[in-house]
Amino acid sequence: MSVETFDPDAEKPVMSADLLARLLAAAVDLSAESYGLTPEEVDRMAPLVRQGAVDWRALAQDLSDDQLVSLVRLFTLAETALPAWESGEKSPVIALVAEMKRRGSFPQDLTRWIKANTDNRFLPYGSLLDRL
Repeated sequence: MSVETFDPDAEKPVMSADLLARLLAAAVDLSAESYGLTPEEVDRMAPLVRQGAVDWRALAQDLSDDQLVSLVRLFTLAETALPAWESGEKSPVIALVAEMKRRGSFPQDLTRWIKANTDNRFLPYGSLLDRL
């Protein structure tokens, strides 16, 4: 686990259309090393995979169900494979799952797949305190 530092002068990370397109492309081949992302892309995207950095709920509304499932799978696997992407209770998976549930399109077997592929105890639904 890493400890983050707060820099009030640091720019807030921004999810651009290009970065989202790269994430969606990476989600296509989950067997590729680092999911086909360069080390620079992995580092640049690391702050974006935390729910507080990007409004994943809003962003998810514009994505198809297949894209949401692909991103859920990518973020679930990448959190273990790419230490800089560890996000715990701030995982984008939580917001993406919430959007699929809101739509009524959450695949029944996806919860089992997520649980089988992560050590993050908050996936797929988030913190119990946040749901109360």
